Amino acid sequence: MRTIFAALALLAAAVAPAFAQGQDALYARSLAATCAGCHGTDGRAVAGSGIVALAGMPAAQITEQLRAFKAGTRPATVMQQIAKGYSDAQIAQLAAYFASQKKGS
Repeated sequence: MRTIFAALALLAAAVAPAFAQGQDALYARSLAATCAGCHGTDGRAVAGSGIVALAGMPAAQITEQLRAFKAGTRPATVMQQIAKGYSDAQIAQLAAYFASQKKGS
């Protein structure tokens, strides 16, 4: 019986990090989906729309811009208000997510 519990404990320990990573990835994708209305699915804005495409943009650049919107130091129509709703951790997650996306064609 102890062997079964030990095996289950090892299995749980092995699966937990992968499960947590899967949850983090799903959360980041869900968070990024809130940007799709303007910036397109996965940050691929419609060509010629005048909206910045976020897909493939360096994470540091996205982070810098979102922080500037949040601080009110970068002028915008709605982004200042939207960015105020994100925590620093969420900004980092958004930046990492969009940086990992391939640019649109």
